[in-house]
Amino acid sequence: MDLLTILGIVGSIGAILLGQFLEGGHAGSLVQLTAFIIVIGGTLGACMVAFPKDEFMRGMKQVGTTFKAQNADMAGLSAKLVELAGLARREGVLSLEGKIAELSDPFLKRGLQLVVDGVDPNVTRETLEVAIFVEFEEINAGAKVWESAGGFAPTVGILGAVLGLIHVMENLDDPTKLGPGIAVAFVATVYGVGSANLFFLPLATKMKRNAAMEKERKTLIAEGLLSIQEGLSPRIIEEKLKSFAGSHAAHDEHKK
Repeated sequence: MDLLTILGIVGSIGAILLGQFLEGGHAGSLVQLTAFIIVIGGTLGACMVAFPKDEFMRGMKQVGTTFKAQNADMAGLSAKLVELAGLARREGVLSLEGKIAELSDPFLKRGLQLVVDGVDPNVTRETLEVAIFVEFEEINAGAKVWESAGGFAPTVGILGAVLGLIHVMENLDDPTKLGPGIAVAFVATVYGVGSANLFFLPLATKMKRNAAMEKERKTLIAEGLLSIQEGLSPRIIEEKLKSFAGSHAAHDEHKK
């Protein structure tokens, strides 16, 4: 479980509610079912129009992954690949076949099977690179659904505000209905802007970041397996993967 994501959502909502309280308001004034239905329903409906069914459903399913802790463990992967390289060096590539069942990573198992089967190195590289590219694009496609939701939500919120004001104008002769109508108008705007900037857009950013981390992790695996297939020594592979993982770590640090 990624506690930082949960703390971020809870903290941002809590800060808004605290500000509301300090200004003399109360949380109940921000709870408007009508505004919620207009903004969330309208936003999801717009996303359904904008994206094919597969991409829309992929975006929905990917929400759960943003709450899971992501640990690329580049050092652990490098050590495992060096271990496999050492075994291949001592006993031959075919000795790695017995290790495939022990591996828990599907991508590593698939790649190692290609190496053991003696597939042409160019075919192995192409197969692994295509798998990495396809998964990366699929995750990014799901992220774009929520990125678009972040663009639609504020506008739908304004639409909800206009609907609320129309309701107010229709009931000027009944003061008891003015308050609820105005409340829906303003709360719809809050829901639209708030959901976009506190949930939809951060969610899309997290998905893209997870996609980049997974791409880096699998690229490391592919480079290690291809090096084993080339017959490089474990020491050279270790140095190669160390510099490879280090360059990504430095890149991540720079982005921070």
